[in-house]
Amino acid sequence: MTPSPAIELKHVSFHYGNVKALENVSLTVARGEFIGVVGPNAGGKSTLLKIILGLLKPASGEVRVLGLPPEQGRKRIGYVPQYPRFARDFPITVEQLVLTARLGQTRWWGGYSRRDHDLAHEALRRTETFALRKRRLDTLSGGQLQRVLLSRALACEPQILILDEPTANIDQRVETEIFDLLKKLNSEMTIVVVSHDIAFISYYVSRVACLNRTLMCHDTAHIDGNLLDQLYGTHVHAVEHRHD
Repeated sequence: MTPSPAIELKHVSFHYGNVKALENVSLTVARGEFIGVVGPNAGGKSTLLKIILGLLKPASGEVRVLGLPPEQGRKRIGYVPQYPRFARDFPITVEQLVLTARLGQTRWWGGYSRRDHDLAHEALRRTETFALRKRRLDTLSGGQLQRVLLSRALACEPQILILDEPTANIDQRVETEIFDLLKKLNSEMTIVVVSHDIAFISYYVSRVACLNRTLMCHDTAHIDGNLLDQLYGTHVHAVEHRHD
């Protein structure tokens, strides 16, 4: 029996009052795929993620995550938020933050189990942040914090990893390191990443979903200046990134 897609949206529309955010969006993400979502500000990217995560209900259309309604399927999603929106001054350690991924997936009495701690530590090792586990969040650099947030997403044992602008305001060296890690993780899970840097992510992803209220999907080889102009509504200069 063929497994259901990791994510499937059929003719999804959503609006905030009289403002249309998404219009007739259809998207199928296969299991094991690494897909990028790009588009201008207010183009509907965050709305799309919230619908996939079951935080918003579409006005019309159908959404399935691993063959289930989003409210059920999201238990198998690891989510990495855009870090500038994260309250970094909250008095919590790296390890405590990563352990919160186990809430709702572990026993409801007696605190975290040994397995919860083992999964958190393994996630920290995979992102090379285990040595930071006793540090407070407000002592971390931007790149360190993004790795820690990725650790938290991994600690829930996801089948799907969704990242919202994971390298915003991070230098190019750290950006490359994080995406190199994502490429390795893609052998184990489906990955959806939202980004403004279409030239950079095209090196890693298999397809790019161009979203500006409506959605078009393209193989990375078909991304060119004309497509960018149509997507962003203005002339865009593409910058080549080399990974030698």
